[in-house]
Amino acid sequence: MKQRVIALGFFDGVHLGHAALLRRTVEEAARRGCTPAVFTFDRPPKEVVTGIPSPLINSPEDRRNLISRLYGIHDVLMVPFDHEMMTTPWDRYISDLLVKRYHAVHLVAGHDHHFGFKNEGSPELLVQKCAELGLGCDIVPKVEQLGITVSSTYIRRLLELGQVDRANQFLGHPHTLTQIVRHGRRIGRTIGIPTINLELPPHVLALSHGVYATRAFLPDGTCRAGVTNVGTRPTVNNGTDVTVETYLLDFDGDLYGQTVRLEFCLRLRDEVRFDSLDALKSEIADDERRVRALHLV
Repeated sequence: MKQRVIALGFFDGVHLGHAALLRRTVEEAARRGCTPAVFTFDRPPKEVVTGIPSPLINSPEDRRNLISRLYGIHDVLMVPFDHEMMTTPWDRYISDLLVKRYHAVHLVAGHDHHFGFKNEGSPELLVQKCAELGLGCDIVPKVEQLGITVSSTYIRRLLELGQVDRANQFLGHPHTLTQIVRHGRRIGRTIGIPTINLELPPHVLALSHGVYATRAFLPDGTCRAGVTNVGTRPTVNNGTDVTVETYLLDFDGDLYGQTVRLEFCLRLRDEVRFDSLDALKSEIADDERRVRALHLV
């Protein structure tokens, strides 16, 4: 039986507050000779309870990857938040689910973590129940950055405003989007600026429309700086669908159908409708010069 030290939370963004939980989990697991793990849900509980969509910082796949890549926790228990989960009393959530099913011997949670039916479980009740069951327990205090409590809600707002460089200070890493490269309209190729197109996953928020300096991590392990447009491409498209389109610097290849991880580093400018493709090409050349000056790779 694999005993686990389990961090509890939704971990949207995997930000600096989450980092404190994850590092504590790894430390305690190493001390006990157990497996560090994360217990989380495939969708936001609030969305299931209220029926109102909750745009998120990351897809489930990106959450899992960030937890694994940045903090070395590969045992990510991402379970469906369904009716059974929603109606499980807080005490059975600990005893039946975390202990009996997932073999927890120590739990780590944040100062504001609530769980179980109607969110009746609290950090204080978690500590009491763990003591009763003979489990270890850590409640990690809030983490502040620039005098502000780090939270997914605050970071979402920053991203929606396009303040990606400030959001990254609270995340502790660049905002990330990992997706399969899709076919676009190939207009960039006709003006000598070929791009890769990524679709936003369901329930993932779009950055404020604009042009961003990015880093792209390619399937062969290499990294390229990029100029990324998030928006509706008003110069070449009359539609309303939001696209994420990246011009990779110093790259000439075919990435269709392959997975690329895009990291957003800095907002360069607003998305603008140009009168001609030549004007667009000239502006992208200026964007490229700005990105090269940043020395992202």
